[in-house]
Parts: sequence; C-alpha cells; structure tokens
Amino acid sequence: MLVDSHCHINFPDLASRLPEVLANMQANQVETALVIGVSRPRFPEVLDLAEGHPHLYATVGVHPDDPEAEEYSEDELVAQAAHPRVVGIGETGLDYHWCKGDLAWQHERFRTHIRAARRTGLPLVIHTRESAEDTLRIMREENAGECGGVMHCFTENWDVAQAAMEMGFYISFSGIVTFKSAAQIKEVAQKMPLERMLVETDSPYLAPVPYRGKLNEPAYVKHVAEHIAELRGISFDEVARATTDNFYRLFGKIVRP
Repeated sequence: MLVDSHCHINFPDLASRLPEVLANMQANQVETALVIGVSRPRFPEVLDLAEGHPHLYATVGVHPDDPEAEEYSEDELVAQAAHPRVVGIGETGLDYHWCKGDLAWQHERFRTHIRAARRTGLPLVIHTRESAEDTLRIMREENAGECGGVMHCFTENWDVAQAAMEMGFYISFSGIVTFKSAAQIKEVAQKMPLERMLVETDSPYLAPVPYRGKLNEPAYVKHVAEHIAELRGISFDEVARATTDNFYRLFGKIVRP
C-alpha cells in the first residue's frame, strides 16, 4: 500500500471528479491521502473532505506565497488543530520565487505556524522555494525540531536535506523526482536514509512521468515510488512499505487502516 502525503484534491479540477479520483486511489493501492490546507477561506473544503472520507485527513495552514492572505493567529491554528481529522500544521514556510522585497510578513507567518505546531505537538508541513537558508534558520530559531515535520516537494540539495533531517524532519519527493532535469533531487533520493523519506503528488500539480504536463492526482504517487525504487536499486515494495510506515509514524494522530 501507498500513501499520498501531500495533495490538494479540494481544488476544482479534482474536486469536480472526486468519485473518480478516489476510485483511482483505491485501484492503485493508495490507502490514505493528506489534503493540505493552504488558506483560511478554503480550509472548510479540506475539512469537509476529511470528515466525509475515512481515508482522507487534513492539515490547517496558510501558504507563504500570498501577502494579502487572511491570517490565522497562533491561537486560532491551535484551536483548528484540535479537530480529530486535522493532523498537521501547514502548508507553511518561505517562498522567494513568487514573493520579492520586504518579506518580514512571510517570516512572521512561518514563525506563527511553527509555534502553533510546538503547542499542539503536530508535525509541520514545510514549503521552501529559493529560500532554504532562511527556512532552516527560522526553523532553528523557533525550535521546530520539537514538533518535527516534513520538507514537502523537496527540490533542494543534499546539504539542505541533511540539515532538515538533523532537526528530525522527513524529506518528501513529488513527481519532480521523475523528471530528467532533476539531477539534484535524484541524488538526494538516492543518498538519504529510507526511514526519513515520504512520497507525495502535490496534485493537481507536478504530475510524474509518464503523465508530466497533465493533471496530477493521488493515484500517481505510485510512479514517484517506482522511480525512487529504480534510482536506489531496490524493490518498489520496499519503498512503498517504508514511506507508508514513515507517514504514519510522523502523522501519529492518524489511525492506520
């Protein structure tokens, strides 16, 4: 069995065909998917999915790419995290690709999420793009290792992966690892300990080969795991078993099927 540790099936392209998406998950032995909260207005969609389907769970957070986004206070994040189907804090982090200039607001949003995660004991789901140095610095300053979490859709180098793992974080690979151009990410996937690895789709984005450029969905996480197995010279079953075990270890609030 497999787990999709990061997806956005509440987004319209997937939500409009939800029965098919869920059936495809089952057909590809994807037993659980984590639906990620990225904004306050859309959190009810994420929560509705988690409440309505026993194999879907939710996180609560505000993505770092929108300076005008309606914020959660630390107390509000803690309150939302008390829901039995909410199992993590985020998506949170830093993004210097889409955001430029004075990013103090982004840093403070990230710190708020880390503090909420420490209070709740739930893991963080961290997004970092062109911002690894500051992401790791803030993680250290805010003692993010106390709650742990995952560096989702990892696109950084081995040094960044090591620094995150030293703080107790897992590294999650998306369909990007299957792209021919992703030499740096492939290297990390080969070198890192299997017991610190997760797999994800980040659907509806970043569909893996052979679906690159098309709409992504949780069923396609199988292709991510297959490619990692090929890179490491081990069986698909070994990657599937390890990444699934790791997911349930990290997101300990989930009742494993």
